[in-house]
Amino acid sequence: MSLSEPELAPAPHAVSRLRTERLARSAKPFLARGGIKGERCPGCRLVPSHCLCGLRSVVPTHAGVCLLMADIEPLKPSNTGWLIADVVPDTFAFGWARTEVDPALLALLADPQWQAFVVFPGDFVEPERVVRTVQTPDVGKRVLFILLDATWPEARKMFRKSPYLDKLPVLSLHPEQISNYKLRRSRRDDHFCTSEVASLCLDLAGETHAAHTLQAWLAVYTHHYLQSKHQLPPDLEGAAHSQLRGLTLA
Repeated sequence: MSLSEPELAPAPHAVSRLRTERLARSAKPFLARGGIKGERCPGCRLVPSHCLCGLRSVVPTHAGVCLLMADIEPLKPSNTGWLIADVVPDTFAFGWARTEVDPALLALLADPQWQAFVVFPGDFVEPERVVRTVQTPDVGKRVLFILLDATWPEARKMFRKSPYLDKLPVLSLHPEQISNYKLRRSRRDDHFCTSEVASLCLDLAGETHAAHTLQAWLAVYTHHYLQSKHQLPPDLEGAAHSQLRGLTLA
């Protein structure tokens, strides 16, 4: 892939559409803190010289992902919910508000093809709601992971103030690895970015190839993002790109 010109942007996915809707409601332009001002590719949110749309790999999955996104998350170039929608075709995205809920979200949760699980730490939930596996009670149902895409304080608020989630089982993850996310850091190493959480969920659901592809896609995106920030070219022969190519060809 030539980095002199960006690839044509792929068709807008759920997070891309949500970003467009959120921008339309903005009274003033959103400027990413610490980011490079100016033109960004609409398909990957990077500056054109570091566009990676041509590297995107979509992996069909039986499981789906539903993102409940805090107000400005869809606008942030460092948001990794976007990367999930890049890889997993059945990714849904909704903006979260305390006083109202999107009817399309309620329709999704009521859709009989899905068995939804809210992904949230079990320490903050009634024990009877917590599950460790994602086996569905009905044969043929598909697993839908609901991820709260927000900062940790925002996510706790969203969990407490979303009564439509109260009857759903809560999937509590206890991963062994430490987060590798380098774009926005939590003060705690056991706090994972949204894309990392999704890859752990997909692996738990038996979607190993999708999980590994999403991990590699996060690594490639992080590399391009940081290289563009420091005005350096991306290393297309580096470890992140090599891993993604291997998964794409598998």
